[in-house]
Amino acid sequence: MRLTQSMCTIAECAPGGDSPATARPRLVKIAVVGGSGVGKTALVVRFLTRRFIGDYERNAGNLYSRHIQVDGEMLAIQVQDTPGVQIHEHSLDCNEQLNRCIRWADALVIVFSITDYKSFELLSHLYHHVRQLHPVNMVPVVIVANKADLLHIKEVEPQQGLQLANMLGCTFYEVSVSENYNNVFNAFHLLCKEVNKQQITSTPERRRTSLIPRPKSPNMQDLKRRFKQALSAKVRTVTSV
Repeated sequence: MRLTQSMCTIAECAPGGDSPATARPRLVKIAVVGGSGVGKTALVVRFLTRRFIGDYERNAGNLYSRHIQVDGEMLAIQVQDTPGVQIHEHSLDCNEQLNRCIRWADALVIVFSITDYKSFELLSHLYHHVRQLHPVNMVPVVIVANKADLLHIKEVEPQQGLQLANMLGCTFYEVSVSENYNNVFNAFHLLCKEVNKQQITSTPERRRTSLIPRPKSPNMQDLKRRFKQALSAKVRTVTSV
């Protein structure tokens, strides 16, 4: 089965529909990055649909969305799939489209395959590139080792991924997208919780700011005064007649 670009948006509506009384869910934006062929698209689709589809069109950088409940709160999740990254002359070959995706994201999943040592070598380069593009905000990052079921052709030991993740201060998950959904869900769920926690912490300040009354425009005040004067004059004229 082949997943085509017609599935670029997968939405699951929150219970209750689009009722005007329903508050708009908090938005969480996640970008998935990594080398070519590590299973980024399969990982995203597995999280969104619980299904594994083994064959895909060439990654076009699709944006996917759904709603998910985290700690009793409904969140709107947007997941940005990205083309594979490569190292060129000891530096990352990242185009501006990928850089925009990373800047856009509230959190990131960095994926490598245990069957591809070069994809593992990309990890630290990608992590530091993310930190360069987010110099102020400490965006949450999760490292995912995919294809854990292919032990007969593995090139990276699970302990290597865990050690590097610990060194970078990231949470690490080893997953088999084709065989298991739980750790895939756990990786995204953790990022959603971290981003939601950050947003809740910053929300009171934004609310206090939004409650400060905006100064009224002098021009608007003058316009209202003139309108009242004109209305009063009209009333007096009608009364005198």
